[in-house]
Amino acid sequence: MNPLLTRLQPYPFERLRELFAGVTPNPAYRPISLGIGEPKHPTPDFIKQALNAAMYDPSSDLAAYPPTAGTPRLRQAFTGWLQRRYGLALDPATEVLPVNGSREALFAFAQTVIDPARDAVVVCPNPFYQIYEGAALLGGALPYYAPSDPARNFAVDWDSVPDSVWARTQLLFVCSPGNPTGAVMPLQEWKKLFDLSDRHGFVIASDECYSEIYFRDEPPLGGLEAAAKLGRGDFRNLVSFTSLSKRSNVPGLRSGFVAGDAALIRQFLLYRTYHGSAMSPIVQAASIAAWGDEQHVVENRAMYRAKFAEVTPLLAEVLEVKLPDAGFYLWAGVRGSDVEFAHDLLAQYNVTVLPGSYLARDSGGANPGRARIRMALVAGTPECVEAAQRIVQFVKNRSK
Repeated sequence: MNPLLTRLQPYPFERLRELFAGVTPNPAYRPISLGIGEPKHPTPDFIKQALNAAMYDPSSDLAAYPPTAGTPRLRQAFTGWLQRRYGLALDPATEVLPVNGSREALFAFAQTVIDPARDAVVVCPNPFYQIYEGAALLGGALPYYAPSDPARNFAVDWDSVPDSVWARTQLLFVCSPGNPTGAVMPLQEWKKLFDLSDRHGFVIASDECYSEIYFRDEPPLGGLEAAAKLGRGDFRNLVSFTSLSKRSNVPGLRSGFVAGDAALIRQFLLYRTYHGSAMSPIVQAASIAAWGDEQHVVENRAMYRAKFAEVTPLLAEVLEVKLPDAGFYLWAGVRGSDVEFAHDLLAQYNVTVLPGSYLARDSGGANPGRARIRMALVAGTPECVEAAQRIVQFVKNRSK
């Protein structure tokens, strides 16, 4: 067996199952889960129709192996969306590539980039999406956890990373909008990271799967967009990752794409050719339809905005919480143990939340997720409001 497998830590939801083992939730309440970031808004009908129509389209031949690079039409759908969303003109032949969701791609990309023979370090935010850590460990690298700063709405404190760490860094994972904090990186922060990348030669993987759910008038700045604004039109050492899962409410479709540095895309395509990760022609057809339509994204965003506008003020009465920059999580401070909070909330009010310490690592003598919880407001507004009302009652009773 691969000995690196022993370095992997349990996934947060595995730890949550262990925490809840033996708990009998209060039967007076129906179960409501705010634990998993899985979109629950309805999948748009036109995407389902495109999926169904492709089954009978002669050009979507299931008897043939699909190309790993996707069809030209699919890649043009990617670049068309990048043009409309960010004002960018990428080459569909060399600067984009389809992937089976951003999670799969983030993991595989690390295996493409990391050279374990060179004492590799992978820097990632803390708290973070655990795929970053697992990808680093199985690539033979050492993860380094850059803490978030509560004073800046939990933006990552990149200045806290020592220069000796940057000198060994081969890959940097950036998540903007962030999971779980919802923080969005401004242009000057991107400039700082690009300068560090130029100095030390590391690659930046920009996870942007929450980019289309935001609460301000101005949409979040993307990594490629930031590069272009700073005169880095070749996107050197930068690849962005996005998917349809959150944008279009199709996590089961497993569809996304990567874009950026043509040299990195070429090497990633080589890896994927051996990896056997080509996208089904049926999924390609539905993806083309989804990337080509923006109205359903606007409507989806409006539902999240209305939901957060109702839920956030309720929870702010009893928790340290405020509206994030973007994403569909609330990152809330609690009194005492976040683990005990989650355990007792389920037992007494049948609401599931994720302890923040499960999404972070002890670093520098502290765990930045401790005494915080993550709530995924992915269900319908009435269900999320009911969950918030129960949490308010739980905290008030707990305080007594």
